[in-house]
Amino acid sequence: MNLPAWLSNALPIVLLLVAIGVVLARLPKVDVGHSEAFKKRRLLNWVPLGMTYAFLYFGRYNLSAIVDKFEHAHLLTKAQFGDIDGIGAITYGLAFLLNGPLTDRFGGRVTLLLAAGGSAVMNVVMALAVAHAAEDPHRFYNTLVIANAANMYFQSFGAVSIVKVNAPWFHVRERGVLGGLFGILISLGLYFAYDWAKLLAEAYGLTAAFWVPAAVLAVCWVVAFTMIRDSPSKAGFEDFDTGDATSGDTVAAPVFAVVKRMLSQRAVLIIIAIEFCSGFLRQGVMKWYRLFAKSTGDDHSFVYTNWGMVLCVAGILGGVFAGFISDHAFGSRRGPVAAVLYGGLLLGAVVAFFVLGSPLLGWSMLLMSLCVIGVHGMLSGTASMDFGGSKSAGLVTGVIDGFVYLGTATQAFLYGHLLPDSRSLAAHDAASWKLWPGAMIVMAVVGLALCSRVWNARPQPRAAAH
Repeated sequence: MNLPAWLSNALPIVLLLVAIGVVLARLPKVDVGHSEAFKKRRLLNWVPLGMTYAFLYFGRYNLSAIVDKFEHAHLLTKAQFGDIDGIGAITYGLAFLLNGPLTDRFGGRVTLLLAAGGSAVMNVVMALAVAHAAEDPHRFYNTLVIANAANMYFQSFGAVSIVKVNAPWFHVRERGVLGGLFGILISLGLYFAYDWAKLLAEAYGLTAAFWVPAAVLAVCWVVAFTMIRDSPSKAGFEDFDTGDATSGDTVAAPVFAVVKRMLSQRAVLIIIAIEFCSGFLRQGVMKWYRLFAKSTGDDHSFVYTNWGMVLCVAGILGGVFAGFISDHAFGSRRGPVAAVLYGGLLLGAVVAFFVLGSPLLGWSMLLMSLCVIGVHGMLSGTASMDFGGSKSAGLVTGVIDGFVYLGTATQAFLYGHLLPDSRSLAAHDAASWKLWPGAMIVMAVVGLALCSRVWNARPQPRAAAH
């Protein structure tokens, strides 16, 4: 029996998630005294929270997933996409200066609703722009620049909100596995974007890749509004000491006090620098592999044709691996996990440099995806919670994730303007793409060196000072 394309791609992911669920259920549990009723309500809190975050990716990476189709239709060049992507990434990164404090002030539930609602509206705007793109390609480009930047502004609430909501619900000792779940959510979102958006565009036209995410995010908004609560006390349970950096604080500190405290922590500054490298590497893999493969004629390989599914499986494995070894092998330290994964990133980048034009390239991209999603879950999703604390998680997560997207912007402008244009003869020669993995090798070396500097870093609860 021949299964539909979307179902045949989704089946390995479903089976993998079931297998991981069985394994995690049998692993030793970190017991911090939660009741069964509390655990059930927490599940009902983070599942809709997590799925909303995953579908935000559906409404963020859908443009990247089908950009080759815009190139083929002569509506966008590689340089124009690099500019759109770079401007969006800068907007995303700088937005945290405002959105982090707003999330700490109003709570993650409110800002998650802003993320889902705003992104849904911007996807509608992009769908309308795509529908009339052929009439005026220049106006189409300008509209995409503005709409994508606005989408990225609203999207920037997403990571901050999920960390802010989860922080009061999870003790530091439970957060390694939570970081793994964060990686799984990212992976599912990438699958939705890269495979679903591509299938939608091919089956129903390019606009479908924007209309459907808009509709899904509207449904997520309703579910999030109904189910998500900012803390246990707002869901009828007692709040508890989470053991993080603001443990012992009775009120949230002023923004400038949080910034001063954050900048005084060497570990936080190093994590920020590591995540700049992670942003460069993550998008260097995700946004340029398909363009390379398309340009050089390697667009029939298994990895290329199943890119969303491959990213999802790699990310799930990376997230679960990172979360497990953090809590069970390294005593809830995040630095050693990041170092191990950065070693994998460096290996993958070196292999990619030497196998450009070979079928092995796709598998080196898979290894790098596994590692970088694991790192991102550990640092942006978990370390930010640990070192920011429940009361300041929004601002600290915002700053850390902001640097992820400054790294993203750096690679977008660098690759967009220095890699060969798809209309040139050089674009068909794999050797002319050496800059692509070469720059990633440099970033992986820098990131690995930085990871070694936070090997033993742990948050210091404020309560310890009293």
